[in-house]
Amino acid sequence: MKSETLQRMDEDDVRKAYKRWAPVYDATFGKLVRAGMRSSVKEANQFSGRLLDVGVGTGLALPHYEPHLRVTGIDLSAEMLKRAKSRIAKAKCTNIELLLEMDAGKLEFPDESFDIVVATYVLTVVPEPKKVIEELARVTKVGGTVIIVNHFSVENGLRGAIEKGFAKHATKLGWRPEFPIETVLCSEKLRLRRIHAVKPLGFFTFLEFVRQA
Repeated sequence: MKSETLQRMDEDDVRKAYKRWAPVYDATFGKLVRAGMRSSVKEANQFSGRLLDVGVGTGLALPHYEPHLRVTGIDLSAEMLKRAKSRIAKAKCTNIELLLEMDAGKLEFPDESFDIVVATYVLTVVPEPKKVIEELARVTKVGGTVIIVNHFSVENGLRGAIEKGFAKHATKLGWRPEFPIETVLCSEKLRLRRIHAVKPLGFFTFLEFVRQA
């Protein structure tokens, strides 16, 4: 499936979907995405400096970032951010500098603002994934790290058939079941350093990029 034929989604679709999901996200999707979240946080904690968490959601990852990281989180959903703020207040996280309502395709930060950028389970949601990749690269310092965890679709087999079947419901789901990995391998400024399936099921993929000059 070509990236040009990705199911159409817009900001209103995403906001409406995650307004519905926010109250039950942790108890439903939260359980499904924890393994990928742990992988991204574990890797991010190996670095230092300023970290941007794109699509921070209800803040599941926030209490697990080590204190030496200065963290900013953004999300398009005000309802999800409200839960994230409550989570860090309860956890008494002192290294979370900002939580902002913001479009990942129009990041309101100067070039090369962050040492690490993390985007977990975000790119199947956003209206223009390639634009988001460009923005992730833009705000990452040269030599910095971009970490992505995401679902990528397959063409064949039972899984491929299921993904194609669910694709027509993308706007209601709030994410695209059909999403080829080539969609995110589009920036000359990001060199892929590591890639592996996320255990235990391998349904999600971990990718780590280095920001090139």
